[in-house]
Amino acid sequence: MSASSAPGRRSLLLSLLLSLLLGCDAGTSIQNRQFLAFGTLMELTLAGVDGQRADRITAVIENDFHALHQAWHAWDPGPLALLNQAFADGERVALPKVVKPLLLASRTLSTRSDGLFDPAIGRLVDLWGFHRDDPRDNRPPSPEAIAELLRQHPSMKDLRLDGEQVSSLNSAVKLDFGAIGKGYGIDLAVERLRSMGVENAIVNGGGDLRAIGDRGNGAPWRIAIRHPDGEHLLGSIEVSGDESVFTSGGYERNYYWRGERYHHIIDPRSGYPARGTASVTVIHSDATTADAAATALFIAGPTQWQRIARQMGVGMVLLLAENGDLHMNPAMRARVKLTDESGTRIHLSAPFPAATMAGEQ
Repeated sequence: MSASSAPGRRSLLLSLLLSLLLGCDAGTSIQNRQFLAFGTLMELTLAGVDGQRADRITAVIENDFHALHQAWHAWDPGPLALLNQAFADGERVALPKVVKPLLLASRTLSTRSDGLFDPAIGRLVDLWGFHRDDPRDNRPPSPEAIAELLRQHPSMKDLRLDGEQVSSLNSAVKLDFGAIGKGYGIDLAVERLRSMGVENAIVNGGGDLRAIGDRGNGAPWRIAIRHPDGEHLLGSIEVSGDESVFTSGGYERNYYWRGERYHHIIDPRSGYPARGTASVTVIHSDATTADAAATALFIAGPTQWQRIARQMGVGMVLLLAENGDLHMNPAMRARVKLTDESGTRIHLSAPFPAATMAGEQ
């Protein structure tokens, strides 16, 4: 399976699996609509809505996502590209309104992750060849090129805000919101749904989602957790009320060079794809934090995930290590139903503090 076609096929498979998990209560109308945005298959699941209204709602949400995609795209022309060019030229410019809230959220979450989540490393992502729609023909950059960018150490800490103006102290800063944009977009979509009177829905972007309300008659949504192989389920959870479930894994965008796989989740400390983790799933109240935290915890790995999760206010984490071991905290263990526990070593952390469990920021 090619690197370019794999994400789309996996998204479709996960969508079908999720639909099977959702089921449908007698007398409850469940509408599913799909469209492409943010380079993945987006799915809107609406409970208690008829077909015509679902079509109208989907048209609005799809239009919103396409506008955000254009504004936040890391390498196509648009507001973010112009902003990155200004940073490279050492200029102070007006911060685009469509970028400002995402930039502010990114700066806060980067600090809480100790810089493991850092959208300022777009040049590293580009250097590895992931600022392309199809990375199949990529090859790893030279160690010298990586070392040079690490020496320049681009970071969200380099950004300076002065009212509505923004500049960077470091010309190597290049913003890439790939590890938070989808989550922030999903949060905006939920706000839009509620403004249209929708209280029971799932906004799903390639398996990463936020679920609100329930699927009818008080029955919870049942959410699939993808396995890193992209073909199976690791487990499932039940969600009712308002929760986001996000998974980060090296299978999403990758390529092979001389028999070794290189994925898009770059560790800002080493300049290389993070090692030690196969996938991370987090549950949190908002999709923005869940999206950023999934990336940060993937990089933190089996030895550091607990500290980073607490700092980011994430109360439920499941980490699958490259060696097949599962790491999770007790709150996540109580929520997840694993597909197959046989032969799996499960490592439970100490319970997280109450403030973390409440998702306090």
